[in-house]
Amino acid sequence: MSLKAVDGILSSLKSCQTDLGTGMDIVTDVAMDLVEAEEMNPGIKEMEAMILQCAKLDREINYFVDIVQQATAEVNHNQPEAMFSLSAKVKERFAERIAQLSNADLNNHQKVAAFKENIKNALQQADQDPAEGIEELDEDIAVTQSQVNFTCPLTQVEMLNPMKNKKCNHHYDEEAILSLIKTKYSQKKKCRCPVVGCGNGDVKESDLIPDHMLRRKIQNQKIATK
Repeated sequence: MSLKAVDGILSSLKSCQTDLGTGMDIVTDVAMDLVEAEEMNPGIKEMEAMILQCAKLDREINYFVDIVQQATAEVNHNQPEAMFSLSAKVKERFAERIAQLSNADLNNHQKVAAFKENIKNALQQADQDPAEGIEELDEDIAVTQSQVNFTCPLTQVEMLNPMKNKKCNHHYDEEAILSLIKTKYSQKKKCRCPVVGCGNGDVKESDLIPDHMLRRKIQNQKIATK
């Protein structure tokens, strides 16, 4: 197998990861629908187990890609015979890496953390009286506050895919914050939280989780204002 063929396989695996992430987001949305329909629906636990299995597969793909890239980097392009031992080398290293992993670490996976956070918030909202306190709010103030919460501090427009920072609890649109983090990283600088007055001076991608609850609120407001 040529190095070009290996690169093609890795590219396909990364595409699978993208589809896997989309599937995990869909599972989270369906679980939140179940919470809204029936608070203690047993299907939620099954979906949590599904999310964990997907996270495990995603983690294994990450490690496999990393190991293959390391192994191919060691291959001298002037020694094509070294490619014959590449498969065995990758299998050995992958088996060693997998043996060191713990399922407990899956709870730190971005999508797993997002699932648990969003389900917790959905359960809390289901426990509240929807009408409680609404009459005490001035309608104009409520609308203004809602619009502020839905606005990305970077783009100053309504967020499409809101991401919550676990450290400071601020929200940003996914594309905008990831682009900022990448830019700062290329400049060898830390990414500060773009919210004015926030003391979080080191925003990392690992700190971010998708906020499905906020995304649903944004979508519902769009429907209500049509």
